[in-house]
Amino acid sequence: MTDALWILLLALLVVAALAVVRRRLPVLFWWLVGYPAVTLRVLATYRAAMDACGLTVPASAMRRATARMVGRQAAPVPPRRSLPLPTGSGLVMRLRMAAGQAPEDFNASADRLRHAWGAHAVHVRPTKPGRLELRLVGWDVLTDVRPPRRRLRTEPLTLPLALREDGHWHVRDFRTVPHELILGATQSGKSVYLRNLLCGLARQPVALVGIDCKWGVELAPFAPRLSALADTPDRANDLLAVLVDEMEARFRLIGMRGGAGPDAALTSDVWGLPEKTRPVPVVVVVDEVAELFLAASKDDEKRRDAMVTKLIRLAQLGRAAGIYLEVCGQRFGAELGKGATMLRAQLTGRVCHRVNDETSANMALGDIAPEAALAATRIPAERPGVAVVGDSSGGWSRVRSPHLTLEDAAAVCHDTSGLIPELPRLDTFRPVVAQPSAAPAAQPTARPVTG
Repeated sequence: MTDALWILLLALLVVAALAVVRRRLPVLFWWLVGYPAVTLRVLATYRAAMDACGLTVPASAMRRATARMVGRQAAPVPPRRSLPLPTGSGLVMRLRMAAGQAPEDFNASADRLRHAWGAHAVHVRPTKPGRLELRLVGWDVLTDVRPPRRRLRTEPLTLPLALREDGHWHVRDFRTVPHELILGATQSGKSVYLRNLLCGLARQPVALVGIDCKWGVELAPFAPRLSALADTPDRANDLLAVLVDEMEARFRLIGMRGGAGPDAALTSDVWGLPEKTRPVPVVVVVDEVAELFLAASKDDEKRRDAMVTKLIRLAQLGRAAGIYLEVCGQRFGAELGKGATMLRAQLTGRVCHRVNDETSANMALGDIAPEAALAATRIPAERPGVAVVGDSSGGWSRVRSPHLTLEDAAAVCHDTSGLIPELPRLDTFRPVVAQPSAAPAAQPTARPVTG
């Protein structure tokens, strides 16, 4: 009896330890328990699950003839698969589709496969004609997102900003998607996403330009690393005019390079120029774009129309000149004024956090992926930082940025202030950074004489 009690106690301790590991270290729990259990379930029920989901095809004529010879009926054939290989957040199988099958058939059955195999999610990705990748996610990886322990290998102007729900990192590539629109309500995690973006760019040789018409309260903590900052609509209008002049000067430089001679390499953007003469990339962050476009008088409307026109020019032509836009706000649409819809069409990258209404989600994602807009409306308020990322190709995914405090982000910008590049046109807009004053010496305290 004593041995049975010890065995029971040991089993309870093991179960309790596994419960703690599952909560605190989900990756370790997946490797110890999750992956073996899900793999055995997949191998044991693969044929039955595919048949139940309608993902099988009739057996070949030879197989049917062989089955008739032995008095049996040929069973439907599922797609050929590889062995389930483990990943950091689940497992992956590579499938070879049968004739007549398409990736859309597997996408439609992804939720049923998830329930059949006890996984948190199933994602389907075509790899090449006739083949696809079936990725199972073992748990909700967006519950606790932390920066990658090892820095991902990225090219210049590419940043891993958020973890996707399939376990991969969403990488912001400015050279592929030059301009982006970021929407989100208050306390939705939009500011955290922006902090990760600014801190990632601060470590690279990039000129950062900020436009924050709320008197700079959002972007002022990053002032040590900013090449320019406009905190009022009037200064924003002047700064945009300077950026348009900078863009035109860069195009003249590109044109001169193209006419330098028959031996000169032709190029249509700054990245084709020699590294010594290549202008530094410029990233313009427009925070709370609605504040930029507010108009209470005729003069305000003229200024607003002028700024929208300049932003559209930068969005249409800035990519070739190495000037990129990050436009943030709670709402963005035609109600902001003339040309706002045209500007939104140029912002091919879309990030939509939790929004206050369905109209805002449709502004961000409805024109590229209607189902993504529906997913954005279902983001719960108790999960700040969760967003839906889409692009002009129609692809989209749920993501979540690692939490980054304002103090840590400001410290990164302060430590990288020496990387501010030389851009003479922006010198008049350079923000004034207050130097920390030394603590005053303690004054001696007079004490009454006793005795």
